[in-house]
Amino acid sequence: MANTKGGLGAKGLNALFNDNMENVSVDLGEDIVTMDVDITLVDRNPNQPRKTFKEEGLKELSNSIALYGVLQPLIVEKNGDGRYMIIAGERRFRACMMAGLKTVPVVVRNFTAEQKQEISLIENLHREDLNAIEAAEGMKELMESHGLTQEEVAAKIGKSRPYVTNTLRLLQLPQEVSALVRDGKLSPGHARTLISIDNKEELIALAKKTVEHNLSVRELEREVNLYFSRKNIPHGPRKRPSLEMRELVNDMKRIFKTKVMIKGNESIGRITIDYYTADDLERVHEYIQHLKKLMD
Repeated sequence: MANTKGGLGAKGLNALFNDNMENVSVDLGEDIVTMDVDITLVDRNPNQPRKTFKEEGLKELSNSIALYGVLQPLIVEKNGDGRYMIIAGERRFRACMMAGLKTVPVVVRNFTAEQKQEISLIENLHREDLNAIEAAEGMKELMESHGLTQEEVAAKIGKSRPYVTNTLRLLQLPQEVSALVRDGKLSPGHARTLISIDNKEELIALAKKTVEHNLSVRELEREVNLYFSRKNIPHGPRKRPSLEMRELVNDMKRIFKTKVMIKGNESIGRITIDYYTADDLERVHEYIQHLKKLMD
């Protein structure tokens, strides 16, 4: 086995966790030792949260590894009988097997069961093809399994606190809408826009409309605003203005010789006087000036 020395800062650790990065080198320092081990002695982690690996992406990574070698070591722990179990880097491991490599570079570490679960979850959250719902589920599991706050999760995965908060909110979506996000038919931006709708049936219907008509996030925002505008319109029969109020409106129409509308009741409301030409406005102004003289 060939030994090389290297170090792994926080940036390097994030790179190791990012299984979907291109095959790029990691900045190793003096405190971490990597070594090449026989690939047949490396076992997959049965508790790996990620269960599916896209064949096309694996093939691309395999081609890169065949050309340049494995530039990011796997993180493993000793598994007994001279074998090693993958803690982080299963995608690279699969690509190495596809490329026909005989050995793989590894960093051997010792972890508690809790640490292994946390590392696997964080690695999963760094996937480039991770959809927003999977990301939210991973964040929630990190918080519940390890008692982390949203701020601590944000720090561990290298994201902002608002990003974590907004992503977790997506777990409130109905299953029908979550499925569209999982399938890539709705983007995270679409999902965050929809979540403000408080009516489940309306939310699902608008999500389906977005997919069917290929609405942009901006177009969906307009649809959501329209929904709330309709929602704020009072329902039921409209109360007819009293006879006195109708007479007042008719008198104002005759005096101002333009359209006058009244909304409200005898206690509170609004009177609207329309004008369509400069003459209309001048006529209204003249009457107001006349009333002011009477009041002086």
